[in-house]
Amino acid sequence: MAKEPVELGTVQETLLIPLYGRALDARARRPILADAEARRMVERIDYDFAKFRGPSLGGSVLRSAIFDGWVRRFLAEHPDGTVVELGAGLNTRSRRLDNGRARWFDLDLPDTAELRLRFLPDSERTETVAASVLDTDWFERVAATGGPYFFVSEAVLLYLEQDQVRGVVDALGRRFPGAALSFDTGGGAMMRNQDRNPVFRAVDARMTWTCDDPKSLEGWGLRLRESRTFATPQPDVARAWPWRHRYGMPLLARLAPPVVNTYRMNLFTLEAGR
Repeated sequence: MAKEPVELGTVQETLLIPLYGRALDARARRPILADAEARRMVERIDYDFAKFRGPSLGGSVLRSAIFDGWVRRFLAEHPDGTVVELGAGLNTRSRRLDNGRARWFDLDLPDTAELRLRFLPDSERTETVAASVLDTDWFERVAATGGPYFFVSEAVLLYLEQDQVRGVVDALGRRFPGAALSFDTGGGAMMRNQDRNPVFRAVDARMTWTCDDPKSLEGWGLRLRESRTFATPQPDVARAWPWRHRYGMPLLARLAPPVVNTYRMNLFTLEAGR
């Protein structure tokens, strides 16, 4: 089978990092996500994935597992709810966690949306939206489902400037007050060490938004419900991790606290924009 070429922007190219991480996980003897679709996509895409090396690949899998845990809980409480992936890339969460009833919107920039549809076509309850997280014209398509709503943005907002992130939060809060919003934040120690990470040395994009304390974002019209690190995942999520992660991450958090503890996965409730 001929391989599929990819043409992505500088930041969009970073979506291939977690894709490769999930593909490697799918090949493992004891996978965490068991994302067979990620493995198939890597085998079909014409790209030098081998240049991505380092612990960030495994970290991207752990990160997805933490976000999956929150989405899974939301769907258990609201089986007919709506999940919106802000910057979906080639994430297969809408396939991994689908319960047969929920509505899913996978939003990303047009070049990424086109690539996504090649591998992950829409279905009756899943819709790819070609738009930026900075846009708002897609809001009414989501609102038409009636909710409740869960917005998840994994490894996306970090590439924006702070005022852009705040604008996204404010717009969502005004249109979807009370909805859940989850996204990751990176502290200064993490941001200063990007060029030491072999995975990031393989791409040109760099994260720009620094947030040392997710609690400080409550001034933006958010209420922080949970904040997790790789060393402190949800207990039900941790039980599915191999021992090297379940016990190794807390040890690493003690030995190298800035590396582990300044990168956080967060769950918020949107309040009315301020």
